[in-house]
Order: sequence, then structure tokens, then C-alpha cells
Amino acid sequence: MARTRLERVRASVGIAALALQQIQDDLTAADIDGLEIAAILRELIEDTDPPGGFLASVAQLLTTAAQRAERIEPDRDGDASCPLHEAAALITDNAGQLLIWAARALDPQGEPV
Repeated sequence: MARTRLERVRASVGIAALALQQIQDDLTAADIDGLEIAAILRELIEDTDPPGGFLASVAQLLTTAAQRAERIEPDRDGDASCPLHEAAALITDNAGQLLIWAARALDPQGEPV
């Protein structure tokens, strides 16, 4: 039986949620220190696989949704696409930079991001 598109998305989101829960469990471990937290933060933003890190991948997903919304919006007024573009920009511009600053504060000698 073929899965619907929405079923595939739900399964993928479930997998991502489980992965994020594992990261959260690591962040709440009693023995974690600042260096390890900084390393975890860097993993979320570094150019690894996929390019740009996790946050950049989420931003790209939102940008793709925005581009598709632009083509199907009834009035082409941006009611759907503009908020999606803005969310993607907030992730890359604000959230990404804030993670970099936090990682540097926890581990000033760590790898530059």
C-alpha cells in the first residue's frame, strides 16, 4: 500500500522529533559540561550533512514551502508565502547567530563556526 504524502511527512516529523528528544536528553544529563553543550550547539549549525546544518535545513524547507505557496496563493497576495519566508529568515538570521554566540560563550576556544 502506498503512503500518502501527508503520511510520509508525519513519519519524517516523528523521526526528527525522536532525534531531537535524544539531543534534549543529552542536554539534560547531569554530567554534561559547557564544552559538550557548545559542541552540540555547533552540530546544529555547522556545515555538515546536509549542507548548512540542521537549522539551515529547516529554513530551506520553509523556503521551499513559501515558493510553492507563491504559485498557488489564490490572490498572489503573499498571505501564506510571506510568513514562511520570514520564518526561514528568522531561523537563519536570528536563531543561527544566537546559537553561534551561545556556543562561543560556553567554549571560547572551540571551533569557529
